[in-house]
Amino acid sequence: MTVEKKSHEAHSGWYDVQYATQEAQRLAIEKWIRERSEHTINDWIHQRQLALTTPFTQEQKSWLTIGDGYGFDANYFFTKGLDVTATDIAGTFLPLSRSYGVLDKYSIENAESLSFADNSFDYVFCKESYHHFPRPYLAVYEMIRVAREAVILVEPHDPIARMPLLLAMRNLLDRWDPGLLQKFWKNRYSFEEVGNYVFKLSEREMDKLANGIGLPAVAFKGINNNYYHPSIASEKADDSSPAFRKIKRKLAFHNVLTRFSLMPSQVLCAVIFKNTPSEHVRQQLAREGFTLHLFPPNPYASRS
Repeated sequence: MTVEKKSHEAHSGWYDVQYATQEAQRLAIEKWIRERSEHTINDWIHQRQLALTTPFTQEQKSWLTIGDGYGFDANYFFTKGLDVTATDIAGTFLPLSRSYGVLDKYSIENAESLSFADNSFDYVFCKESYHHFPRPYLAVYEMIRVAREAVILVEPHDPIARMPLLLAMRNLLDRWDPGLLQKFWKNRYSFEEVGNYVFKLSEREMDKLANGIGLPAVAFKGINNNYYHPSIASEKADDSSPAFRKIKRKLAFHNVLTRFSLMPSQVLCAVIFKNTPSEHVRQQLAREGFTLHLFPPNPYASRS
């Protein structure tokens, strides 16, 4: 059996291992519904990531969510009255989520081989799942194939791509001993227990991917959002919680460091456009703090 096949099977069975009984699965959904209504820290963290789609949710467009195991990402669009289909390689939670009214439509899908026709959805959204795929480039090409307008990825930001000093140090140490830096940077090459390498996003990576297949533009926005801890996840996301007040102080400090390029943002949203974004979308992107990269056309693309 190939490595990627083993990883696919491990991912598809992960929820059944973590939530072995139907009661455990129901409790997981009910916990999320409760946290959503109480606006907990865990909900606040996820809502900040989902809000990165704001420039694209002002119109009645169709959406596909990828790697959406519980259907909670789809719920964000569903509650806005948008046409959305949730997908995941595992079928453990999606039928249950529909029975709870979390979502309306779902499909069990391998992101690396989607069953949908070309240009089936206006937007494809993949939050914190790209790094789980054994072959993420294959998955992102599939997402681009089934999208009409754009693919939106939200993932951990590759730190070395935005830190010139760290990049210079890596280059120097690698010339001396390629294994030396790894003794100190323990997660330089990270693998999950289900067998996949952990990819992180960088602006340069997405620029190259889009240019390589002749796409017109990519937009980026980074946020600092790595504040989850299970001990505080269910506390209220307001000033009544000392833990949340501490998170706000950390966020303010990290935002200053990011603003002065002393650290990269912790999370990167990359929007890969299949068509040049309209003036309306460009205005929305600018309003929400995105940076838009518009690419020159390939001068040789039309030659036979």
